[in-house]
Amino acid sequence: MSAKSSANRYGSVAIAIHWLSALAILALLALGLSAANTADPAVKSALLRIHIPLGTLVLLLTLFRIVWWFIDRRPAPLSAMPRWQVSAESVVRILLYIVIIALGASGIGLLVLSGAAPILFFHASGALPDFWQFPPMLVHYAAALLLIALVCGHVAAALYHQFFKRDRVLYRMGVGSAP
Repeated sequence: MSAKSSANRYGSVAIAIHWLSALAILALLALGLSAANTADPAVKSALLRIHIPLGTLVLLLTLFRIVWWFIDRRPAPLSAMPRWQVSAESVVRILLYIVIIALGASGIGLLVLSGAAPILFFHASGALPDFWQFPPMLVHYAAALLLIALVCGHVAAALYHQFFKRDRVLYRMGVGSAP
């Protein structure tokens, strides 16, 4: 498989970024929701010590993915897809990028404004702050909810195309054999 995409399949770089990002995003959502719902400060700190570097990785992968699209061409839309589905796919993809960048930026903002980074990563004394006291937390929370909705829609559309339309859309992302 080529590093760059072809007319009908994504290249190995795009596929690797996609699946690595997908797994990391699922882990981030689980870690973030778990951290938000625990009252134990030690558990919250442990979860955030994983959540923050993983979130940074997803932000960097997303920025790299955006740059990669200037280097690599995207495969053509599936021939049987109606125009509205092609447009919807494009809107969801762009929204995914925007939401991930908003999550990264609001997460960085939370660390800077709250002073939590030294407590989490440099063993500074003090308790974790109440993140809800800082404006980026509302953005982070709302963006996380929007990300969950977008991911669910993205997965539902992929499964619909794979199993109901049977147009082998997952092959384009490295799953399965050629149609």
